[in-house]
Amino acid sequence: MCDRNGKETTDPLATESKRALNPIERVSEVLFGLIVVLTFTCTIRPKEKGQVSAILVEAVGCTLAWAIIDAGFYLLGCLSDRGNKLLLLRQLRRSSDQNEVRSTIAKVLPPLIASRLHWEAFESLQQELMLLPEPPTRPRLTAEDVKGALGVLLFASAAIFPITIPFTFMSDVRLALLVSHGIAIVLLYLAGWALGRLTSEHPMRVGVIMVVFGSAMIAIALALGG
Repeated sequence: MCDRNGKETTDPLATESKRALNPIERVSEVLFGLIVVLTFTCTIRPKEKGQVSAILVEAVGCTLAWAIIDAGFYLLGCLSDRGNKLLLLRQLRRSSDQNEVRSTIAKVLPPLIASRLHWEAFESLQQELMLLPEPPTRPRLTAEDVKGALGVLLFASAAIFPITIPFTFMSDVRLALLVSHGIAIVLLYLAGWALGRLTSEHPMRVGVIMVVFGSAMIAIALALGG
């Protein structure tokens, strides 16, 4: 198997990190960070001047902690996905049953595409896959996976700072809260609008839906003591 430059690759199953490069995943991580930090800022009471700094530190720390956990799960997902592909490739190479071959290949294809392929297409795919270099004995992480995990960490924590900025220079806690939550609503809308541009013909509608959805998630988290 060759890369974009025509060079032979040693691992035919090594893929680029998806989450950090996928625009939809980027927006999702920003939304995740927004909702997490808002569950903290929404607990601040205007009269609790002495506790604002402590709450903000907890908000930043918790959001970063969840971002790190999310990045860790991303790496586990890379290993699991690659391990599953290794298993399927080995099954494909061992099998002489065309029904099993078709079923194995269909597992890694989008259902809509798999349902439209003819037997000849599956046979052609099998022949191409049989020509791949021998895969590694076990899944391994790549440099691209690490970059992807760092991207997850970056986008999940990116939403922290705009929301906390008002508390760094405003002495009036009530006003700082209003400005902070206003920034959060704008960011929720913008993130929803960006998601809408990628998934819908009505990005403004998706932006409004995301504000409502984010507010509902925050309300649920607060109601459950989050």
